[in-house]
This record gives sequence, C-alpha cells and structure tokens, in this order.
Amino acid sequence: MIKKFFGTAIISLVTLQFVYAQDSTKSLTISGSVDGYYRYNFSNAAGNSNNKTSFTNSQSSFALGMATIKADATALSGKVTATADLGFGTRAEEFSYYESATKSTLAMVKQLFVTYALSKNVKLTAGKFATHVGYEVMDAPLNRNYSMSYMFTNGPFSHTGVKMDVTAGPVGFMVGVANFIDQTTSTTNTKTLIAQFSGGSKNGKLKAYLNYAGFFGAENASNPLSLKSLSQLDLVVNATVTDKFGIGFNATTQSRQQVAGSLLPSGSWQGYALYLNLDPTPAIGLTLRSELISDSKIVYPSAFGAKSIFANTLSLNYKVGPFILIPELRFESAQSEIYTKSDGTGAKSTATALLAAVYKF
Repeated sequence: MIKKFFGTAIISLVTLQFVYAQDSTKSLTISGSVDGYYRYNFSNAAGNSNNKTSFTNSQSSFALGMATIKADATALSGKVTATADLGFGTRAEEFSYYESATKSTLAMVKQLFVTYALSKNVKLTAGKFATHVGYEVMDAPLNRNYSMSYMFTNGPFSHTGVKMDVTAGPVGFMVGVANFIDQTTSTTNTKTLIAQFSGGSKNGKLKAYLNYAGFFGAENASNPLSLKSLSQLDLVVNATVTDKFGIGFNATTQSRQQVAGSLLPSGSWQGYALYLNLDPTPAIGLTLRSELISDSKIVYPSAFGAKSIFANTLSLNYKVGPFILIPELRFESAQSEIYTKSDGTGAKSTATALLAAVYKF
C-alpha cells in the first residue's frame, strides 16, 4: 500500500514537469512577518528564565523572535501549488532543532512542499510541512497568545514526507508517511504515520479535527528518542459563539513505549487546553488560555518533571493595520518544585509578564 502511495505521488510530480512549461496561469504571492518581545519572569532567578515552553526562553531581555518570508506559487489554474517558507531567528532555529544542532542551512526551511490536485477533492503533497497536530502553530501572527502551550512544545513540529488529502464538503481526511518526527533529513529508518479526520457544521461556526502522529516497531533504540513506539492522538475544536466571542479546545494524549532495559516507565501523558477569545472591537482582542498537563507516571520527565502542571495565560491583542501589540500575563503552578526562586531554591509556581510586537506583510 505504501509503495503504491509513493508511486502515485512520484508519477504525478513527473507528469507536472512536462506540462508546466505550457502553462499560462502561473501566479506568485509573497508574504511574511517579523516579531520580537520583552519577557520578565518575576522570580528573577539567576541563570533560569523559568520558561519550559518554546520560543520565549529569555529573562529581563529584549529578544528577536523570527523574520519569515513565504512564497506561494500556483500553476495550471491552481491544479499545482508550491510553497517555500523560510524563517530566520531563534524561533526558526528551535522549530528546526535537529537541523540547528548540526548547523545545517535546512534549519531556515520551515516549510517546502509541492501539492498536486488529482481531482477537485483529492490532492497529494510532498515535502516538509508544519504538523497538523495541535491548536497552536509556529508563526506568531497566527496565534492570539504569544507564548506557547506545553502541548505545542511537546508535540510534533513538522513532517517531511508525502500525504494525501481527501475532502467532501465539510468533511475531510488526510493520511501520509513521513520521516522520523521533526527530521527534515532522516537519521533513522523509523517512519512516522500521520492522519487527520475533520468535520464541521455547514455554516462553518463549528469545526473539529481529530489528529494522529506516531511510529511503532522500532527496536534497539533505533531512533533519536530511544523509544519502541510513540503515538499521539489529538483533538481540536473551534466554535464561533457570536461575532465577538469564540471558544477553542485542544485535548491530546501521547503514549510512549520504552525499549527493553530503559529506566523510564512506559505510559502516556495528557494535555487539555481551553481558549476563550473575545473581540469587543475590531482593534482589540482578548484571549485566556488555560492548560492542564497530567503525567502521573512521569513518563516524560525531561519535558514536565511533575505529575501535573496548570498554566493560565491572558493575552491582549491590540491591532493597528498589519501591526499587533501583545501584552501578556502568565501564571503557572506544578505539583512539584520545577521552577526556581530568586534565591536559587525550588518553587511550585511562577509568574511572567511579556510584551510582544508582531508585524505581518
């Protein structure tokens, strides 16, 4: 089945090379964004920012987030599309952490893929693309909170491989095969299976996505995570209640099976996040994100280090044209002392203030 899947994708892309030169409907769109922020953790611990999620690992400092530039091309009246999405800065480096570790220029490549429509409802995509798992995404202009959730940080970031999308009205299905999670250039034979089922109401006010990503059957620690298998099942729901109020919900469970002889237990951790979005005026938006992480067996100590974490983030979005100013307050608490006080001792809670600036063009 997998051979047939890859074979269809290769034939489609080869066919494209022959017909592209005859096309007169080509188009190209350039877009991008820049963002930066100032973050202050009130514990003010020396050498410890008390940050355990992605992209905001600084303390009492102005910091650059990312400059990104994206080119979207279409051909054959939209039958073929291609995207080159590049990022520069610490945000991009953390997103492509495998490539950053080897100082590869591929760390700048957030996404790079080609899509070919086999029909109106079926399309094939090959290349590197951002993950479908989770509520939040990498690019700052697309999130209402600037700091990231624990679920975003500890789920997959991207996939490099081939996938097929099938749509029928409000219902959609995606399945694909990719390199090992987050690897642009694979260092292992272990492959990732990805899938998504989506649906929603006819008026578009309710949308739901059931997502999957994982691998299985790895032996002798033959992958960078030294796991025999990893499976993540993820649910995202968006509901528009009124034209000024919306609700988002994300629930995820990640099962981790250790290889024989591992000192860590096999098991799963769960995460739940509720997003309350209020837009009293076109220029002002408020978002409260409440997130609960549960890891009762401590199956992922390097990520959490506690059996439970509860984090609340309140963000204001002040919009002036393409510019967004985001003041943010974040308070989080854990079942054990995973944070650090100013005197160097442990703490079960911490608070952070952040001010971010985002411009999209």
